[in-house]
Amino acid sequence: MPARSKAQQKAAGAALAAKRGDMPASKLKGASRGMYDSMSEEQLEEFAATRRKGLPKTVSSMAGSGSTAKTTAAKAKRSERSKPAQSVAKKKSKAGQG
Repeated sequence: MPARSKAQQKAAGAALAAKRGDMPASKLKGASRGMYDSMSEEQLEEFAATRRKGLPKTVSSMAGSGSTAKTTAAKAKRSERSKPAQSVAKKKSKAGQG
């Protein structure tokens, strides 16, 4: 799976360098530290090898595009919260009609 942003690709490169012993793991912070702990060297190689051209700076800058299921689910959840709550009696009467 290739990196989805420049930041993700850069973090994978730092984590990969630490996995290989080129830099101490103690210098890793944030996403690169998490990647170092949770991903194999092969997975990190795949992320780090992703070309940066055409990638957004961060994954969050893609949020407006609606390109992920996670984003779509979050939008659906927000729209449900914004709807006025129906009373229990109305819900029961609707359920009995259909």
